[in-house]
Amino acid sequence: MAGTELFSKLKDVLPEIRVEIKNNSNDLLGNNGQVTVYPKSEKEISEVLKLANNNGKKIFIEGGGTKRGFGGQMETADFLLSMAHYKGIIEHAAGDMTLTVKSGTPFKEIQNYLADYNQKIALDPSSPELATIGGIISANESGPKRLGYGSARDTVIGLRVVYPTGTVIRTGGKVVKNVAGYDMNKLFVGSMGTLGVLSEVTVKLKPLAKYESLVLLSFPEGNLEEIRSFAVSLLDSMMEPVALELLGPSLSERLTGRKQYTLAISFEDVESSVHYQEEFVKQIKPMSTRITIHQQNEAKDFWDAFHIIAPKGKSGAETEAALKIGVVNLDVLKVIKESHVLQDIHNLLIDAHGGLGHGLCQVYLKGAGEDILSAINDLREFVKSLGGYVIVKHLPFSLRQKTSVWGDKPSYFFLLEGIKTKVDPNRTLNDKRFVGGI
Repeated sequence: MAGTELFSKLKDVLPEIRVEIKNNSNDLLGNNGQVTVYPKSEKEISEVLKLANNNGKKIFIEGGGTKRGFGGQMETADFLLSMAHYKGIIEHAAGDMTLTVKSGTPFKEIQNYLADYNQKIALDPSSPELATIGGIISANESGPKRLGYGSARDTVIGLRVVYPTGTVIRTGGKVVKNVAGYDMNKLFVGSMGTLGVLSEVTVKLKPLAKYESLVLLSFPEGNLEEIRSFAVSLLDSMMEPVALELLGPSLSERLTGRKQYTLAISFEDVESSVHYQEEFVKQIKPMSTRITIHQQNEAKDFWDAFHIIAPKGKSGAETEAALKIGVVNLDVLKVIKESHVLQDIHNLLIDAHGGLGHGLCQVYLKGAGEDILSAINDLREFVKSLGGYVIVKHLPFSLRQKTSVWGDKPSYFFLLEGIKTKVDPNRTLNDKRFVGGI
């Protein structure tokens, strides 16, 4: 009955062909909707939000669906606002190296378009073929190349945002050097869609690298102090790797065939500079290590395989979880080691990797649900002792009820809560999806 009533109210906003009533709105990952709507314009997004807000209805937002298992203490909302039909390039200023794009555009489509202009967005998110630019920005996602690229917050220069009331605002601008007023972009980047629906995203671009290589440095003896010493030497040098990612033994075996701690070191520059940096690595590497260098297409193939290892926003036969862990840079070594140890203790398959230059780790767990929860708790206590944090990025809805996805509330939580209350007092958008149940 509720679905039919909502459907009838939406007839004046969207054509029926783009409104779908779910006979069964339950989903293993939650964050679903009784009625799914597929807007094609910003005006339609605005009208849907206004309708929901004025009638006390809840809305979940979805791009490519890769983050459906990320946060959320409600299984089903009244509306699921799908951005699947809201995509395309709005403006590309190739000379100024900026791009404005609709938020539902898949990341891979954007990169393919920009490749014809020898340009790119300097981000390397998981599942680039499915993940949308809006979802990436809303979750402030980045990958191993964050060391050289920076994060989503560093890339965005402007946004158009639809508030729950239907009001459209613009933050930032369309030029890189824009310093007037507060940097409002950062309010929405990483807010998990709890403050507004991103309709347009303007990003600064970078030229495609002339040359790329990947150095895989394996440590057969598993000596973490040796890895630390090498990483310090490389980071303190004049070399400029765009990634210095430590792979745990099980993940290394999947990607390289070697069940050993392995450093994936990526270089992007002109060919002579890349080869110079490769030679530097050869000179300072420990004698016991094994080195493999992949050039150009082989390097890209490695990263393509790497970026699809994380759980997708779909339910599978086995329970899966994904964690984002932040620690002081070199404490990544301790996190990856602890993850490897917990694999046997909890009878799980655990793949882990982390950036020795930026301190962010990703840990993927697969196995029985209760074993996964126990491992998450153990890892959270361990990381807390290092002064870090653990965020659960993917977990089935039933298990999210038994753990704290975001961990303890931060000291500045009252600010986040105050902003949410001011912008979305009816809690229409992505309710209970963010820190502290916001």
